[in-house]
Amino acid sequence: MAGSRAALRAVLRAANALLQQRRYRAALAVLKGFRNGAVYGAKIRAPHALVMTFLFKSGSLREKLKSIAQATYTHSRNLAYFVFTYKGLMALQSWLQQKKIPFHSFLAACIGGWLVFGENNPINSQIIMYLLSRILFGLSRLAVEKGYVPQPKQDPFPLVSALVWGTVLWLFEYHRETLQPSLQSSMTYLYDDSNVWHDISDFLIYNKRTDSK
Repeated sequence: MAGSRAALRAVLRAANALLQQRRYRAALAVLKGFRNGAVYGAKIRAPHALVMTFLFKSGSLREKLKSIAQATYTHSRNLAYFVFTYKGLMALQSWLQQKKIPFHSFLAACIGGWLVFGENNPINSQIIMYLLSRILFGLSRLAVEKGYVPQPKQDPFPLVSALVWGTVLWLFEYHRETLQPSLQSSMTYLYDDSNVWHDISDFLIYNKRTDSK
């Protein structure tokens, strides 16, 4: 037992010594990026999948748990692969040109996005839509910061909010098929299901009656 603990301590010392080696820093950063991508993807997707599955999906408990696990695995895996690819390409470009330039980041992310998130599926679609909204806000702020767009005299957020909600509800009412399925489900619950009831049970307590009354 004592010998096993001594061997374990020796392994830990060797691992810690390796982690301090500067020449391996870029490669180790790529590996830790893979680890962080996997963990972060699981943390983000698991609670979201849990809520959306139990709110809107039918099926047995086993089927629901399987769906949650699959969505969590896919998000975690894709994010881990992307971070690994991005950081690996960033390190390669810096090594080839002996310096880091802004275009390196754009090119590495484009390649990673194509390879990892290029398949059109619900998980990737949600991630891309999430990023797109952040990009639009970020580019708007950058345009003001660089002087390409004048500094607004009033906060533009109320106008943006009005246009976003106006557009999404117009799409929902008249072009519903263009919206992402989970958004359709959420809006159906909020705006369509609230038009239907039979008595106090499905007016106040439940969204829909489960019996055949």
